[in-house]
Amino acid sequence: MLIVTGATGHLGSLILNRLLERVPADRIGVSVRDVSKAADLAERGVRVRAGDFTEPDSLKHAFEGAERVLVVSAAIRGGGALTANSAAIDAAREAGAQRILYTSHQAASPMSLFPPQKVHAATEEHLKQQGVPYTALRNGFYASTLGYYIGAALKTGTLAVPQDGPVSWTAHEDLAEAAAFALTEDGALEGVTPPLTAPHTLDFADVADILSRITGRTITRVVMDDNEWTSAAVAGGMPRPAAEFSVTMFAASRNSEFNATNPTLEATIGHPAKTVHEVLEAVLRSR
Repeated sequence: MLIVTGATGHLGSLILNRLLERVPADRIGVSVRDVSKAADLAERGVRVRAGDFTEPDSLKHAFEGAERVLVVSAAIRGGGALTANSAAIDAAREAGAQRILYTSHQAASPMSLFPPQKVHAATEEHLKQQGVPYTALRNGFYASTLGYYIGAALKTGTLAVPQDGPVSWTAHEDLAEAAAFALTEDGALEGVTPPLTAPHTLDFADVADILSRITGRTITRVVMDDNEWTSAAVAGGMPRPAAEFSVTMFAASRNSEFNATNPTLEATIGHPAKTVHEVLEAVLRSR
């Protein structure tokens, strides 16, 4: 059985949909914290069991009969994320999984200025030590993240954020397709993958230009000091920890941590990756 964790999150849900296009539903199992949120999957024939990374004992039943397990990285900030990811990996190994897959990040590094990359790097090291064939999917930076920063720009015509650098913004949909392929195809994307990215890098000045073309009005990129932006974000209602966390992303991008592209994603999915223009058009349609 192919087991997917975190199946009710955005990426996990997309992976499940792609997986259901490739294999029968009765070959798929999901591990979720709240089974009621996966009722639609159960109705489609997917095995749904309760499992929580932060309660490792719950994973034994959730992963029973696993042939391959895809661990979607825990949506937890701080050291708890590594503990949770490691617990899921350990449970997959103990369940007898013949391959363990993990959704990592293109910039995974213990030296990163963006804290999640340190967690991904440590999780990759833990995965390597299990003595089981594995895949660490080094996903490109999620393009949907841009949606958090463009709201004010659409109202004011000014995209005011901290200094940044080029980022290979990549669509969830394409990464989900690659994950489903890796989970179902023997020998696909073994080990730590190259960066799974769209073919271009863009900074926020480029994003402002794209928004201008989509909306038909001029969107101007303005650089703010980190502290100034943090204070403005908090004044606008963002919790201070979230604002300070966001600043680390900008710091890492201007340090060129996300300035990388690779053809592996497009070669894997067999078609061009979605562009930031396409992603932002979808974001604007959903507002």
